[in-house]
Amino acid sequence: MLACDFFHVDCALTLRRIYVFFVLEVGSRYVHILGTTTNPDGRWTTQQIRNLVMDLGDRVDNFRVLIRERAGQFMTSCDAVLADVGIETVKIPPRCPRANCYAERFVLTARTELTDRMLILGERHLRAVPAEYVRHYNGRRPHRSRGLRPPRPNHAVADLSSQRIKRQQVLGGLINEYERAA
Repeated sequence: MLACDFFHVDCALTLRRIYVFFVLEVGSRYVHILGTTTNPDGRWTTQQIRNLVMDLGDRVDNFRVLIRERAGQFMTSCDAVLADVGIETVKIPPRCPRANCYAERFVLTARTELTDRMLILGERHLRAVPAEYVRHYNGRRPHRSRGLRPPRPNHAVADLSSQRIKRQQVLGGLINEYERAA
């Protein structure tokens, strides 16, 4: 199952709202950042869904359902792209964000760990920051629902009890990652 949504960030310099479109693989909690824009219209969203389908490749057969809001950014063409690969689109009821709880939880996590703690200077900056955060989120960040394992670990889990530990700063020290020192 997939869940998708937007979260927005207000740019500190241009005073514009920038939207980040993401899709979450519910079973593994793996996140795909599809793009950023100041105007998420239906054509742009449809193209991002097409890009996701191409990126998933053969894995697209693992998903049967995509949960989404009833927002105007999602046109019937988005649903048609997904239907062509066998994914059914389920719209949540009006004014009921809890029906898309997995996506809403990622929005809360991204806000509290990332966007509430730093100033975004523009759209280019916003493309770089979530990309780095999602690399951390997918490869290193522990998830309670997964037994404190990341969705797709990109390192061996450090035994913090017996060895010297090395800290690596991510996003200028906003987030820290730990591993055994050599």
